[in-house]
This record gives sequence, structure tokens and C-alpha cells, in this order.
Amino acid sequence: MTDNVWGYQDTAGHLAGADLTGYKVEAIDGSIGKVDKHSDEAGSAYLVVDTGVWIFGKEVLLPAGAVTKVDAEEKKIYVNRTKDQIKDAPEFDRDKHLGNADYHAEVGTYYGTGAPFGGRPA
Repeated sequence: MTDNVWGYQDTAGHLAGADLTGYKVEAIDGSIGKVDKHSDEAGSAYLVVDTGVWIFGKEVLLPAGAVTKVDAEEKKIYVNRTKDQIKDAPEFDRDKHLGNADYHAEVGTYYGTGAPFGGRPA
């Protein structure tokens, strides 16, 4: 676990500026969806994961700190969370996401230090 859930781990192999849109996302226990949007912004890097039919089309905001490996050749991103942890995460809310520090704090807390949304601690 990284101290900053909003930054890529040094060992993830992500190159800033690389387009990750469309990459498949692999949880610890299997495929969870694909990247719909992402940001490399320092201190607030994230992926928006479209979980598709697996969770009835839910999108979740996944902090970059959860990424353990980016495989550009296979177009896959591996994360250190289970499908259930991602499924139980708060749904991505575009309106709250833009400029809302409280929303980012809540999501960061869910993935980093606890589970205020009823999910499991990371």
C-alpha cells in the first residue's frame, strides 16, 4: 500500500502521459472492467473504471495508488484490490469529482485507510 493513494507506485511501470483509455483492469481475483478515463495529475492521479455488465455498468474512481502494474503490450492494468472491493466502492460521480475535495477524501479513505461506504478496508 502506498502512503499516497492518488499517486502511481514507483514499481507500477506507468509512464506519465501514456494513454490508458480502453485498457482492461485486472483485480487480484480477475477482470473487473476497462479504463474509461484517467489522469496523471500529480497528487490526484486516478482511473475511472467502467465495470460493464459485471456490476451493471457502474463506473468507479480508482486512485492510481491501487495500480501495481501497467502492461502496455497486453493493454492491461493490474490493481491490488479484489473485485468485491471495487464493486463496493462508491460509484463515480462526474459532478462531485470536478473540484470537490470532500469527494476525493472520501474515495481516498475508502481505498487507503478505511471503508466509510460500507465496504471493506483496503
